[in-house]
Amino acid sequence: APRPGSGRMNLSEEQIKLLEDSFKKVSKHPAGTTLMLIAAECGLSEEDTQKWFKLRNAQWRQAEGLPAELGSVLD
Repeated sequence: APRPGSGRMNLSEEQIKLLEDSFKKVSKHPAGTTLMLIAAECGLSEEDTQKWFKLRNAQWRQAEGLPAELGSVLD
């Protein structure tokens, strides 16, 4: 089981699948209405949804060999 405070969220596989789909097909940085719709579809708060995307973006950038933080010309 994930340790508390390890940055992991307790999401169902269905929620993760929806989030991953949005990440790949909709936006890596959803905001406003987009964020609201993704959150609603996943049954999550906008805050949690944003947190997930933040973590996912960091992972993605690491995998791409980019700095983990925003601010590069590629963002």
